[in-house]
Amino acid sequence: MKGLFGVTGWFLGGMMMAQAPVVRRPPMQPVEPDADQQQAPPPAEGEIPTIRVQSRLVNIAVNVMDKNGAPVGGLGKDDFQILEDGKPQKIAFFEKELSAPLSVVLAIDASKSVLRDEQLEKTAAKHFVNALLRDQDELDLMDFSDSVREIVPFTNQKKQIEKGLNELQLGDETALYDAIYLASDRLSQTRNDAGRRRVVVVITDGEDTAKRSRYGQALEQAQRAGAMIYSIIVVPVWEDAGRNTGGEHALIQMANDTGGKYFYVEDKRDLEPAFARVSDDLRTQYVLGYYAPPRKGDGAFRSVRIAMKDPALQSKYQLRHRTGYYADVR
Repeated sequence: MKGLFGVTGWFLGGMMMAQAPVVRRPPMQPVEPDADQQQAPPPAEGEIPTIRVQSRLVNIAVNVMDKNGAPVGGLGKDDFQILEDGKPQKIAFFEKELSAPLSVVLAIDASKSVLRDEQLEKTAAKHFVNALLRDQDELDLMDFSDSVREIVPFTNQKKQIEKGLNELQLGDETALYDAIYLASDRLSQTRNDAGRRRVVVVITDGEDTAKRSRYGQALEQAQRAGAMIYSIIVVPVWEDAGRNTGGEHALIQMANDTGGKYFYVEDKRDLEPAFARVSDDLRTQYVLGYYAPPRKGDGAFRSVRIAMKDPALQSKYQLRHRTGYYADVR
């Protein structure tokens, strides 16, 4: 279903001339239960009391690299440690590399500054989809220029996605931060089963010209969704003239903060190798999960750090993962 994508992740209709501005809603503060709701009624005589505790499983995808940047496989649960705000946490879930399912939004910059060699871009994207998607995975296809459009909602049907790639619409502006915000919002509505990874893959030249959503809004929404940002940055020239280095730096920082990665593409023929590197990166991750410690729901950002237990491995390997999560998100 085509149309403009609203803040809630749905559409406002294909006949509107411009996308409505993205307005970030403040986090909903958890409501403390009334005193008479905090305690369960006393159990009947002979009945065993039941204790119910609400907890949140926090999934963290981790890439482990050696000093040359090559992925390191063969590690186990006991090789890692997790710290939340500096305090050790018990690892409750561990998945090795290829098994963990993916929810991916592929967001393609359809502005005139990027979408010039359409066939090259479509072919590269099709090969990426065919190489990446398995039965347990799902992908959502969006394009963005003057507005953000969801062309294909989440599916693992490759033919539907390939058909959608033939329906990209060229535009003048680049609503980059709108796209990241809305892609993350869409991901927040997907399943959050143990081990599932949420990913935004964005192809762009890095320059937001729409000036609606801001960088901070887009980053926070990605962090709230637990989404990793993978940026394929198409650069017109390697010199600074005619190139938005500020936009590039913003995408690089966003990738670092969310545990994703960025890649430069100078020649459109290099798009396919860049997609292959994204796929390889996702296929060589470990997923660690732990139950968030109970705290008063203040909605604060909780810092997370994952490290190797063995000091010798700490100096030998580099780890990449998202830097934390928002405590008020379920």
